Amino acid sequence: MNEPIDRASATDLAFLAMERGAVPEQIGAVLVLAPGTAVDLTGVRRLFAERVAAIPRLRQRLVRVPPGCGRPVWVDDPDFDVRRHVRCAPCRYPGDEQALLDTAAAVVAERLPRSRPLWTVVLLTGPAGGAVALLVVLHHALADGLGGLAVLAGLADGAAGPVAVPGYPRRRPPRGRLAVDAARETLRALTRMPVVWRELCRSMGAGGGLAPAPVVRCSLVARTGPYRRYAAVHADLATVRAAAHRYGGTVNDAVLVAVGGALRRVLAARGESVDRLAVAVPVAGRRSARPAQLGNQVGPMTVTVPLAGPWADRLRAVDAAVRQRHAAAAGGPPPIAVLGPVFRALAALGGYRWYMRHQHRLHTLVSYVRGPERPLTFAGATVTGVLPVGIGEAGNLTVSFLVVSYAGTLVVTAVADPDHVPDLPGLTAALRTELDLFTGVGTP
Repeated sequence: MNEPIDRASATDLAFLAMERGAVPEQIGAVLVLAPGTAVDLTGVRRLFAERVAAIPRLRQRLVRVPPGCGRPVWVDDPDFDVRRHVRCAPCRYPGDEQALLDTAAAVVAERLPRSRPLWTVVLLTGPAGGAVALLVVLHHALADGLGGLAVLAGLADGAAGPVAVPGYPRRRPPRGRLAVDAARETLRALTRMPVVWRELCRSMGAGGGLAPAPVVRCSLVARTGPYRRYAAVHADLATVRAAAHRYGGTVNDAVLVAVGGALRRVLAARGESVDRLAVAVPVAGRRSARPAQLGNQVGPMTVTVPLAGPWADRLRAVDAAVRQRHAAAAGGPPPIAVLGPVFRALAALGGYRWYMRHQHRLHTLVSYVRGPERPLTFAGATVTGVLPVGIGEAGNLTVSFLVVSYAGTLVVTAVADPDHVPDLPGLTAALRTELDLFTGVGTP
């Protein structure tokens, strides 16, 4: 019996098409292990060699197919060697959290070679206090945020045991099968076109429509360079959730309002005044992901975040805006999933990069992923913290925010172009202040 043909989705390919400049499209996380963990490179490689068998995509390459045979396919890599993917590197001095993030920024910016599976793991040695950290990096074509969490869960202790893949590495599908499968996909797409078009119109509405009003101009929007710096803020998840529920909102709503308040403080320090921000919020098209089913199912949503008024009023306004956008996009596919060929053609000609450098519909991006509620363990050591990291073509968005909840802690990583946001500690201090005010820890 023939194995199903595993094609890259239109959204997967879009993230590859975005890589036309010096900045790759890659996501990841720093996993901080408990101090005193006896983990070395040999042991980490051995564990990964065992556990990647349960996550097929980690042993597959994305390969092009002949003309007329459809989208590229994921195939088993016959030369897979875990030693090419897992390496060791020292953490920068002095080994604190900021040093971990600075080390991660340099690694995440290294483009993953497309000639092998699109991931890497770096064992970071030398963090302060005797801790050890693992930096896991995935190409965005391989997984979205939920998929990335599924990978982490699949690699942790206690995950489902390795699943034997019969005949691994399996041979590539022959050209004839690819052509027949492509023709069937095209026919299915044509028969669904009227329904997909209606769904697309709804999902476009969640992203602000085809021609939204331009945003208020400010220094948050300026052409970015290839370098990024990270800084993280931590908050107690239960405290934030309780405060958000008190006003009828969610943790995600609270993060959006806190980010808005922090950026208002930054702009005020620059002598600028803005009364609202347009924030891009990636929305998952599924509630969860499994290690065996990765890929990208995410679409855009644009939320207007007010900057003036009491916290409670701003939270209620954001909650109403988010609900409205969700309702508008209900059931609709991400625009890229339908317009994939057009998008990729434009990206190949530099159109996507040009648009992102000149767009005036967004001020920033906030991506939130809900992680496991209980601590993970790796090689018998507790993962005491998770720091989300990532990089991508930011265009003229000088700062964005990656958010994850993990084992009772909410972590917000600010991702900034250092040329435009030189005072990153000032931004994170403002974000800390906003979260404290919201939860009642701080005072105005």
